[in-house]
Amino acid sequence: MANKYPHTPDGRYFIAKNRLWRCTDPSLSEDEKRVHIKALMKARRAVRTTQKQDDKAGLGGAREAVQAAKEALGERGPVWWDDDAPDETGFAPHNSSYAKWWENLP
Repeated sequence: MANKYPHTPDGRYFIAKNRLWRCTDPSLSEDEKRVHIKALMKARRAVRTTQKQDDKAGLGGAREAVQAAKEALGERGPVWWDDDAPDETGFAPHNSSYAKWWENLP
């Protein structure tokens, strides 16, 4: 099955809305990913619920849970690669180290 979003050749990022977004750490087992994705979905539901209820105190905790789950997946926080390459999350691909690759995509 083809990916909906292009992925950089090194597998570190996917591109959505003209921005680089960090992929999940490929060293995580399927079980680990499943646990963290489940926690992420629960936290996102909590964000939505607390926003609807205008619960500002609860919203902070829900957002912290989203952050924790994203860090556990390797999508935020310290990078999961070990070659000292910088984190380019949020960069436009044409303004990143992937610019040549990006301009050569079909």
